[in-house]
Amino acid sequence: MKFLHECVDWLNSIATGVVLALLLNMFVFQPTIVAGNSMQPTLENHDFIAVSKISHTFRRDPDYGDIVVIDSRVSRPRTWHDDITDPVFAFLNTTKIVPNDRQYLWVKRVIGKPGDVLEFKDGQVYRNGGALNEPYIKETMIYTNAKKIIVPQNSVFVMGDNRNNSADSRFIGPVPEDHIIGNVVFKVPRL
Repeated sequence: MKFLHECVDWLNSIATGVVLALLLNMFVFQPTIVAGNSMQPTLENHDFIAVSKISHTFRRDPDYGDIVVIDSRVSRPRTWHDDITDPVFAFLNTTKIVPNDRQYLWVKRVIGKPGDVLEFKDGQVYRNGGALNEPYIKETMIYTNAKKIIVPQNSVFVMGDNRNNSADSRFIGPVPEDHIIGNVVFKVPRL
């Protein structure tokens, strides 16, 4: 009987730990791995990064230049189900238990906030009439667009640092703020 009681205690402890880890992963902090080269040279393919989800949990607006993880499926609303399943699959992918099938979670940099007017010309991004100083980009951007973009309310405009090899807001449009999963707070350098 004592053995059975100890087994139940261990199972309760393990279950409590798993639930706490999942809650932390869903609402506070999420480790993940960069998939792709769109954020070079800042982040490389397979870099391990830590994402603070505090901003998503408390709906804090990102700042210019913040590196964020977004849900690129901007044509559909995010649900509570997404907030539960995405961290679980990100964890399983990070630990290599399952392959990464969540290709809609992208790492990008915030370029525009609500009300900003963006233009793309002369290899540069212009925000509200002024060219951005972007020492972090990989190379001069080839993309140009004569059309001015006004970032709508409750949205942000994001771009990869590897401008010539990045799917971002230039193609999917502005990202609703509720599609921002969190801010990248640090990366672990690859060995």
